Amino acid sequence: MSSSANILLQLKDLCIGYTKGKPVLQNIEVYLQSGTLTGLIANNGTGKSTLLKTLAGSLSPLSGKIELNNKNLVSFSHNELSKKIAIVLTEKPSLGGFSVWDLVAMGRFPYTNMFGQLTTNDVSIIDQSMERCGITSLKEKNCNELSDGEFQKAMIARALAQQTDVLLLDEPTAFLDYSSKRNLFVLLKDIAQKENKIILVSSHDIETLFKYANSALILQKNKAAKLYLVEELKGKEIETLLE
Repeated sequence: MSSSANILLQLKDLCIGYTKGKPVLQNIEVYLQSGTLTGLIANNGTGKSTLLKTLAGSLSPLSGKIELNNKNLVSFSHNELSKKIAIVLTEKPSLGGFSVWDLVAMGRFPYTNMFGQLTTNDVSIIDQSMERCGITSLKEKNCNELSDGEFQKAMIARALAQQTDVLLLDEPTAFLDYSSKRNLFVLLKDIAQKENKIILVSSHDIETLFKYANSALILQKNKAAKLYLVEELKGKEIETLLE
């Protein structure tokens, strides 16, 4: 399980993008603390997916740095980083004949030996992660037979099974009905608080997000980003802050 110690994710003068000289976002100075659920709010094309992929280590910063507990992210090995940060993207990969249980079990790979053997503890964590996401009844189902909403829950369960300090989610409620959206945000807030995680979740459902998030990271069209406490945003026009 994650440590009860305070975890700090720091973005220091961070500039991100795919091509040097063409930053998507720049001069980002943001500190995120464990035990908090932070909403990531941005218009399409502003750079939220780019930011999430950079935080997960899939993309390298153009300049500046990201530190997790004062250690630069680029100094982590791939396996070390997989134990620290998990990401759930909106893309739906093809998983062939994998069952839902197999998919969730993939979250334990950073902890298994070279043969991918699962211990009794691993199996318990996998089952608990599925139960928390309400998909235990789907464990034998083929992943390619899942609805979009079911698949999203399975991907979140896999991320929970990874037991990281940081959990990043890109539009996890996109295919969920209102009740499922609410239940997911309740779950994420509970996980952040009880398991002392940093959870950053992007969503266009601002109304629901603000009911559960502690803070909001807003990406602006001028390639900047600013972190607000949710209380600071009540009564404000979010659209004006996105400009």
